[in-house]
Parts: sequence; C-alpha cells; structure tokens
Amino acid sequence: MVGILKRDTVAYRRELRIALLACRCNSAHRRNSGAELTHQSGATLNCAMMAPQTLAPAPPAASLPTQKPPNNSNRLDGVDVLRGLAILFVVLNHVHMRLAIAHISYAANISKPLIGSVVWNGQFGVQIFFAVSGFLITSTALRRWGVLSNISPRDFYLLRIARIAPLLLVLLAVMTALHYTNISPLVVSQKTGGIGRALLAALTLHVNVLQAQRGWLPANWGVLWSLSVEEMFYLFFPLVALFFSRRNFFPAILLCFVALGPFARTIFARGNDIWSEQSYLGGMDAIALGCLTALLVRHVRFSPTALRAFTVAGAALIVSILVGLRLTYVPLITNSGLDMTIIALGTCMIAIAAAQTQWKGPRLLAPLLQLGQRSYEVYLTHMFVVFGFFAIFVKYGSPLRAVPLLFVATIVGAAAAGDIVARFFSEPFNRMLREHWSYGSRQLGSFEFSGSSPQNSELGPEHIPATYRNVS
Repeated sequence: MVGILKRDTVAYRRELRIALLACRCNSAHRRNSGAELTHQSGATLNCAMMAPQTLAPAPPAASLPTQKPPNNSNRLDGVDVLRGLAILFVVLNHVHMRLAIAHISYAANISKPLIGSVVWNGQFGVQIFFAVSGFLITSTALRRWGVLSNISPRDFYLLRIARIAPLLLVLLAVMTALHYTNISPLVVSQKTGGIGRALLAALTLHVNVLQAQRGWLPANWGVLWSLSVEEMFYLFFPLVALFFSRRNFFPAILLCFVALGPFARTIFARGNDIWSEQSYLGGMDAIALGCLTALLVRHVRFSPTALRAFTVAGAALIVSILVGLRLTYVPLITNSGLDMTIIALGTCMIAIAAAQTQWKGPRLLAPLLQLGQRSYEVYLTHMFVVFGFFAIFVKYGSPLRAVPLLFVATIVGAAAAGDIVARFFSEPFNRMLREHWSYGSRQLGSFEFSGSSPQNSELGPEHIPATYRNVS
C-alpha cells in the first residue's frame, strides 16, 4: 500500500505542477489557487490511505496545449473601408477636375448637387485619411512600445522611412524626368519656382506652403501637399509622445490641435483658399482626433450597444457632410470650418467600432477593401492614370456618353496600378529596409524590457493590443 500511495502521490504532484505552469493568472489568484490545491491534495492523500486507487498517468509535455500568440496579422476591415472610400473620393475628384478644366459639363443642373456629393469630396477624403492615420499610428505605437513614453524615436523614424520613402523617391525621379518632356500637365512652371523648387518642397515637407505662396503645382505634384502635413506629424509625434505622455499632457496637447483646426481653415488662412485647405494646423485636428481615439480604444472597452451606436452616429456624420452640405447650405458649419472636424469625428467613431468588434467586411466590399489596403500607392500614382485615360477620352472627341466609362476606367486603372506598385515595389522594399535596420533578434519597434517588466510600464506584452496591419 505504501508503494501505491507513493506512486499516486508522485503522479498527482506531477499533474499539479503541470496545471500550475499552464495557469495564466495574477499573483493573488495564484496564491488562492495554490491554497485550494494544497487542501485538495491533503484530502486526496487521506482518501488514498483509506482506499488506494490508481490515478491516470499525466499527459506527456509535448501533448499539452500551448497558448497561441496574439494574431498580429489581422487587418481592421472597417478602417480599410474608410480608406477605400477616401481614396475613391480623391480619384473621382481629380477626374471631375479634368472635366471641369476642359469645360465639359456632363451633369444637368438639377443633378449637380447630388453628383457633386460624389465627385467633389476629395478634400473630405484627405481628412478621412488624416483621422485614420492618427488612429493607426498611435495604435501601432501602443502595441509596439506598450506606452507612448517608451517610444523609440529612432525606430519610429526608420519604420516610417521604410514605408514612405522608397515609393516617394522613385515618384519624384519619374516626375522630374516627365517634367523635361514638355507635356503641359506634367511641367512645373517657373511661376511656381521650377523643378528644383518643387523637389526641395517635396523633400522638406512644405509642398503645401509652396502652393499657398506661388499657386498650384501640376496635379501629380500637387497631391504631395497631404504628405507634407502627414509627415510633419510623423516628425514630431514620437518626440511629443515621449516627453509629454509621462505626465499625461499628451491628450491635452491633442485637444488643443482639435480646437485650433477650424480656426486654421478660416481665420488663420486670411483669405488664402489654398492655405485654408492645406495648412499644417488645418489637417492636424483630424490627426489629433485619430490619436485620441486610439488612446480611448486602448483604455475603455465599450459595450456592443455602444459600438453599434458609434457606427450609426459616425456614418450619419460622414453622410451629413458628404451629401447633406451639397444639398443644403449650412453657413454655421461650412463657414466656420467645422465640416472637416465633423467628418473626422465620424471617421473616428467608426474606427472605435472597427477596432473593438473586429468587423469583417462581406465579399461584396472586397474591391473597396483592396483599394483601402493599397491607398498609399494608389494616392501617389493615380494622377498618371487620370492623365492617361483623360487624354484617350479627349482624343476620341470627349463624348458625354463616355463620361461614366471614364470614371469607372480611371478607378479600376488606379486600383490596378496601386496594387502592382505595392506588390512588386513598395512592400518588398519596406520589408527589406526593416530587416536591414534590425539587429540580432531585435526587430524595429520591438517591445523592450528592463528586468521582468517593461520599462516605465505596468503592462506586459500579453496586455498590448494586437497590431493593426493597416499601417505597419
């Protein structure tokens, strides 16, 4: 009986050790569980002394279930839909502008407001981009470094350079070469400073300033104004987050940007229409709202009812700006610059729901999701597609019945061009540069530890939200 008891006790203790190793609880829970298990162990031993029995052998270690790491490959389909809509608005807007510049009136007067709500929303599309960018950059920084006070400016800048610089530099080289072909839509005029001035502005983040001072650049150069605003945000984001998040000043700074945005688009612009649309401060309210949204999602878990309400309210705000302001003029909103803030707020409300529900888009939305996933590449290359298809349209006499075909062909062509560029150029270069700049087993943006816990953080890596691959 002593031999049986000894064998049973060893087997039970073996099972107990395995159970404790598999447990992922806090220290207090471990103490409570240990006391309970010790009590159960004593009771079992007493029973074994009275009526010995053979316990089932412990399972081999290889068969134990292992905890799967967080799924970091999931995209937020709701965010990709927003970006798909945003780039769609931008492409439609630029096709419409080509038609308007050529004085091709393709809409009856009665339908102009409704058509305008579809093809004249490029600026709102960029504002959606800004809000999404702030949300994703902050969310990804929280995932990578745990808290913003842990952020590594070096890693942050290298990650952004790997994502943005390869395609941008090649684009500048191509546009410089095309400038010397003397094809009118592609030539940078001396009025705006010539090709050298345009290159300097693109490389030093002030294309928006150049256009506000000297007038519009060619459209394939002009789209870079939004990169100037967004990259200025990237330049200061890690520094401000690093120094001001330790004392919880970071949200207050973001709220200041939100409050100043409408004034930047109205009072501070001083009647300059280009600066009203393209100023740094005029785009920062949307980016700041996106950052605040990411912080909110990190710290607050909303109920399903609240998330549904966010989705409905966010969609209502976006539609009210895109469509409502075309059909009904509201001076209090339009003249005050609040329209841009409202559409950014609606975008952020949908982003909250997308992040916490992990909503997956139906197959019907696959083209829009794909467009959103390639939005950066489509944005930088779409003007070449616009110019190309519009030249074909004009060559065949600009028939009005072909206008819908022009819009559709341009959208499909821009999406295809963006996908090709992403697959065979920007994504491979992005991976290659990140691997090159990493060292040893440490990857760029990896979570660093001091001892057994993250530096300056009470959170371990298992508490950090899964990354959103929409921006990585």
